[in-house]
Amino acid sequence: MSLNLNVAAKATNSYSSSRLGSYVFGLLLIGALLLSLAVFYLLRPAEEDWQLNLVAVAIVGVIFYVILQYAVSHFVEGRRRAIDRTAQVLITSAFLVALTPLISLLITVVTKGASRFDLDFFTLSMRNVVGEGGGAAHAVLGTVIMALAASVISVPIGLLTSIYLVEYGQGRRLSQWITFFVDVMTGIPSIVAGLFAYALFEIILGPGTRMGLSGSAALSVLMIPIVVRSSEEMLRLVPNELREAAFALGVPKWLTILKVVLPTAIAGITTGVMLAIARVMGETAPLLIAAGFSNDFNFDIFHDRMQSLPNFVYYSYVSQGSVPEAYLARAWAGALTLILIVMVLNLGARLIARTFAPKIGR
Repeated sequence: MSLNLNVAAKATNSYSSSRLGSYVFGLLLIGALLLSLAVFYLLRPAEEDWQLNLVAVAIVGVIFYVILQYAVSHFVEGRRRAIDRTAQVLITSAFLVALTPLISLLITVVTKGASRFDLDFFTLSMRNVVGEGGGAAHAVLGTVIMALAASVISVPIGLLTSIYLVEYGQGRRLSQWITFFVDVMTGIPSIVAGLFAYALFEIILGPGTRMGLSGSAALSVLMIPIVVRSSEEMLRLVPNELREAAFALGVPKWLTILKVVLPTAIAGITTGVMLAIARVMGETAPLLIAAGFSNDFNFDIFHDRMQSLPNFVYYSYVSQGSVPEAYLARAWAGALTLILIVMVLNLGARLIARTFAPKIGR
C-alpha cells in the first residue's frame, strides 16, 4: 500500500520526472518584470519629472526572464531542455516584436479614423467642400471601379500565361523567357507601372491624358505577375494522374484543362486573384500619375480623371485646408476604410480556399 502511494505521489509531482510545471515559468516572468521594475526605480535619475519607460522595463524584464528560466530549467531539467526553452522564448519574443507595430498601427488608425466613420463619409464627395463635412464615396467608388477593370485585364492574361507555362511550355525556351520576365515584373516599382500607363495613353490619346482606364492599366501591370505566379503554383499542384486518366478516356488536352485541371485548382486560383486585388488596392503612386485627382464622382472609366482611396488619403493629409482637423480626420477614416477593404478581401480569399478546396480522403 505504501509503495502504491509513493508511486502515485511520484507520478503527480512534476519535479520527480525532471520536468518543470508550466506555472513555474509564469512565476519567473512575473518575477523578472518586477525585478526589472525595481532596477529602473533604483537607477532613476534625480529629476522630479522623471517618467517610467514601460517599453524599456518590458525589454529588460524579458532579458531577465531568459536568464532566469535558463538557469532554473538547466538545474532541474538539464542543459538540452533548457536550451530548447530558451529558443522558444526567443522565437516568441521575436514574433511579438514583429506584431507590435501592426497592433500599434491598427489601434492608431481605428482611434483616429472612427470620428469620421459615418454615413456622410460613405455617401458624399468632396465637391465644393473646403472645411468640415464631405466624404470619400467618390474615392471608394473609383477604387472599386479601377480594381475591377484591372482584374478584367489581368486575370485572363495571367491565367492563360500560367496554363501555357504548366501545360504546354515545359522545356521550351519561350516559357523560360516568360518566367524570367514575370520575375522581373514582380520587382518593378509601382511608380514605374504608373509612368508606363501614363506614357501609353499619352501616345494613344494625346498629352496630359489621365483617366480611370489608365489607372487600371497601371494596376494590371502590377497584378499580372502575381496572378501568373499564384495560378502557376496551383496548377502544378494538380496531380498528373487526373490528366492521365482524362487522356486515357480520349479527352482532348484543352478539354482536360477546362474540365479537370481548372476545376481542381479553382480555389487556389481564386484565392491568388483576390490577394492580388488586395495587393494593388493600396497603391498610390501609379494612380496618382495615371488616373489623376478628382473631388467629384466619376462613373465613366473611359473619360476624365478618377479619384482613388489611397490618393484621397494622401491629399487629405498633405493639402490641409482652413480646418486641418477635418482633413486629418478624413485621412484617417480613409485609411481605416482601405484597411477594412483589404481585410475583407483576405478573409474572402481564405473562405473561398476553405470552401471550394478539393476534399481529400473518403
